[in-house]
Amino acid sequence: MTGSEETPSFRLAYVPGVTPTKWVRIWNERLPGIPLTLVPAPAAEAYDVLRGGGADAGFVRLPADRTYFSAIPLYTETTVVVVPKDHLFTAADEITVEELADEIVLHPLDDTLGWERPPGQPAFERPATTADAIELVAAGIGLLVVPQSLARLYHRKDLKYRTLTDAPQSQVALAWPEERTTDQVEDFIGIVRGRTVNSTRGRTRSETTDGPKGRQAAKDGARQKTTGGKPRAGQGARGTRGGSGSGKSAKPARRGKPRRRS
Repeated sequence: MTGSEETPSFRLAYVPGVTPTKWVRIWNERLPGIPLTLVPAPAAEAYDVLRGGGADAGFVRLPADRTYFSAIPLYTETTVVVVPKDHLFTAADEITVEELADEIVLHPLDDTLGWERPPGQPAFERPATTADAIELVAAGIGLLVVPQSLARLYHRKDLKYRTLTDAPQSQVALAWPEERTTDQVEDFIGIVRGRTVNSTRGRTRSETTDGPKGRQAAKDGARQKTTGGKPRAGQGARGTRGGSGSGKSAKPARRGKPRRRS
């Protein structure tokens, strides 16, 4: 390795509410020689982090600028309304947007739901962050509508949340700058998509972690495929019918019981 070459690494951004633990564990098992660094990013700044090179890829919330980013949608989150634990809404399992009409509903500046018009009555001013809005709900200032993962992230004993029907939903995706689709990004895409180590798509384990031994194993595997896994000519299995080490035909074994002598 020359002094100009850099050791491969991978930086993964993630927004609040997303738990990347499963994918990080698989990465560490498959690619122990390539360190993965987690980069927490506020939802409103995640795309700027990726655009500025602060991370190679990231778990973000859609929409993404598809002229610059590639994105793989992963899942859609349930939308909930966060209320004080003694609020009337806690008596129900689900709440409709219409039922929020007379309630003060906080709309933080980092809102991830993209309302055309937020439900309920607006508060005097918008909280800067979802975390700030949670504090205001606990103080009895209003209610808050968020993806369920955020309600869990900011869980408090004095608050409850209930599913909100007919409301916008947040989609979580893996995104990265399309022009910077590196080998490490391809490796992580394979993990997120559930590809196995030996998948024909993307790079294999032998190419990324096993070094010369892994490459030799790949060559041996390719050689076996070309021969169909069968012995080469002149290398018949000893003792099998129709072949021997010398290439001579083997005599068929005598069958049946021997005759009785008279």
